[in-house]
Amino acid sequence: MSRPRIICHMHTLLNGKIDGIANPTSVGMRSQKLYFDLFLGENRFFTKHRGWISGSGTSRAILGGAPQIELSEPTEPVPAGDFIADPDAQMHYFAVDRSGTLAWDRSTFSYFDADVHIVELIPASVSDAFKAHLRSVGVSYLIAGDEQLDMAEAVRKIGDIFDTDEVILGGGATLNWSMIRDGLCDEISLVLMPTADGENSTSSLFEADERYSAPVPIRFSLKSVEPLEDGSVWLRYDVQGPVAEDEAPSPASV
Repeated sequence: MSRPRIICHMHTLLNGKIDGIANPTSVGMRSQKLYFDLFLGENRFFTKHRGWISGSGTSRAILGGAPQIELSEPTEPVPAGDFIADPDAQMHYFAVDRSGTLAWDRSTFSYFDADVHIVELIPASVSDAFKAHLRSVGVSYLIAGDEQLDMAEAVRKIGDIFDTDEVILGGGATLNWSMIRDGLCDEISLVLMPTADGENSTSSLFEADERYSAPVPIRFSLKSVEPLEDGSVWLRYDVQGPVAEDEAPSPASV
């Protein structure tokens, strides 16, 4: 099954964290703007994509203090299949929602100077009440999988429906790792900020969650290293896949 090329484009602190107290500082914001410019800026490096995929934690952060919405059963049957609310949107935020819990109160949001349309990635098992709510607020959705969200099917649909052969993967930590473990990530693009904060309770670039993916050594091949104007470093790696058993150290040698 063909799918778009998927590039995990992230920014981290020197201590490997993707969030925390250093991000909103002036140093952190300058680095994040350089990260943004590479995939959404006017003269961006990644030019083929139509948006980026993020997990439910990132989406809840975007929702912020939005109140919980009590969903009512629809008065009319919800049409089967996918729903594209804004076929003319140029850039999209693909929100991974495995159980239909992201009750958006808007169909777009702004990130730096980019306006993006929200597209939910959901399994068919989410309730009609949830689908009807997304329709009512103008949020698009793609259905992938029956009881469980099928990310391979989701990214294939993104490629077909939005006519793109490149998709950006933008976190969080669990989604990044599960996509790599499932062979659904081709490249790592990492902007390493010239900051650290020492926090041990925030998320790292990759984190395994046993519900979706287990820890395993993954090999990467360095493509390029480029210093950026603020002291950040832009690293690019191709994803090679799991380290072969004969490459891993034996317990006696560790």
